[in-house]
Amino acid sequence: MHDFYSDTQTRPTRAMREAALDAPLGDERHDADPPTLELCARVAEMLGMEAALFLPSGTMCNEIAIAVHTRPGDEVICTRDSHIIFAESGGPAALSGVMMHPIDAERGMLTPDQVTGAVRPHSAHAPRSRLLVAEQTANLGGGAVWPVERLNMVAEAAKAAGLATHLDGARLLNAQVATGVPAADHAKGFDSAWIAFTKGLGCPVGAVLAGSREFVAEAWLLKRRWGGAMRQTGVLTAMCLYALDHHVERLAEDHALAQDIGGRLADLPGIARVLPVETNIVIADLADTAPNARELARRLRERKVTVTVVGPRRLRMVTHLDVGPADADALIAAMAALA
Repeated sequence: MHDFYSDTQTRPTRAMREAALDAPLGDERHDADPPTLELCARVAEMLGMEAALFLPSGTMCNEIAIAVHTRPGDEVICTRDSHIIFAESGGPAALSGVMMHPIDAERGMLTPDQVTGAVRPHSAHAPRSRLLVAEQTANLGGGAVWPVERLNMVAEAAKAAGLATHLDGARLLNAQVATGVPAADHAKGFDSAWIAFTKGLGCPVGAVLAGSREFVAEAWLLKRRWGGAMRQTGVLTAMCLYALDHHVERLAEDHALAQDIGGRLADLPGIARVLPVETNIVIADLADTAPNARELARRLRERKVTVTVVGPRRLRMVTHLDVGPADADALIAAMAALA
């Protein structure tokens, strides 16, 4: 199968699995698991934060951060195509009791004026604007990379209005590799941020959420309460450490492959538009002459090519360490035949 469904489809390499075999283990709940302590310390430093904790998923990172930064009845400002809206099963409402204030933004990137304009004046009749969530890279914006200056300006506007700030960094390291700007600079204006290990880095489980020591202490409480506290997590975090040492710089290969795919798709008559490709995500809009996105995805799967449907006439394709040029050729050939 030529799997462009998502970079979450990666499988741990043999070397990554072997890294876990001899890892010293302990109970993470008692700060006794060496690989987990090392990973959290490294990620906290990478993000310029005081502390961090290991969690099973990025969704849990986002949901815990929202719960720590808000109270029931508060409002969260984000883009309409944010992961917390389209892919977290209504978690902000179910788990934190908050309202969402979604904003339409070009390629998933807000402006300072949009943030300021979304903040509600204090009123007994309205929810309290309490948190800004930004996403680096912007997934449904085609893996768009926020310029660091703009990201920090948006965070500054939020803080000036009294909001807390959270950075969904699922593909933050893709942004780091694409720009050459350290992750800490991207996260500078944010009270909390996280990075994923289960996407381009190729690990089977895990993300690390970072913030102040006080924030992480509150996050640990929710980690336990919501069933995310584990025991010998070193079998997982040893693989994450391996990924930090061996799989970060190779993200550039994924970006190059995505750019190649985007350029070749744009030449097909069945493709109306391809969003600019900056990292490892390719989003293509289908021409009126092509089948709808869901039908085309079904036909592609019959040819052993998987993609994601992200709109009635929009497909997403994501490159990662388990696909290469031959897979890209298969994707383009199938699209040319079907679209």
